[in-house]
Amino acid sequence: MSAKTKIVAELQQPDSIDLHNSKRVNFLQEVIEGLEDGILILSQTGEIVHTNASANRLCSQFNQGNFNQSFVPSAIWSICKLLLSSKYLFSDKLLILSDEIVLDKSNVFRIRVRLLDLDGFEKPCLLVTIENQCESVKNVALTEVQKFDLTPREAEIWFLYRSNYSYKEIAIKLYITINTVKKHMKNIHTKRQSNLSDILTDGIAIKIAL
Repeated sequence: MSAKTKIVAELQQPDSIDLHNSKRVNFLQEVIEGLEDGILILSQTGEIVHTNASANRLCSQFNQGNFNQSFVPSAIWSICKLLLSSKYLFSDKLLILSDEIVLDKSNVFRIRVRLLDLDGFEKPCLLVTIENQCESVKNVALTEVQKFDLTPREAEIWFLYRSNYSYKEIAIKLYITINTVKKHMKNIHTKRQSNLSDILTDGIAIKIAL
């Protein structure tokens, strides 16, 4: 929606854009640029219509530091082509295709592609979103660290555990023994269970009060 607004505004003559709409477009543009997720808008021939800062950075990472604004990474374009070839089979439904790009254990990305019908374009464009799944897990883990009141060491271990590191891998990465990892994990699970019990108790108390 925000990308659509931006493009429509650019197609209009400057004199025809009122101040209110101009401020709204600028605000939405700032929101898009501030997103951690990458946003790509492509034509059906693979031309780049718009990218935000995160998309530029991530595409450069996919291409090993050589992202050309006129060239879409092959891992992304292959999903786009699959969507274009499949849309005639599901013309009555909103089709969204997704796939993963795995660079390493700490860099796993979820790619989603859908058609976006924009004013001023004869054919729908392709909206590509790129989500760093590891960053998403870290954000969830950060919330859990606060919720469960974990210690700094427990937080380190929990971040790695939530990122699918094994006990052995956590021990190696933090230069501690596996038994130490197990001890911390036992404490973490105890705190999680206590938090869950408190929530259930509060829920029962609210129902009784009602």
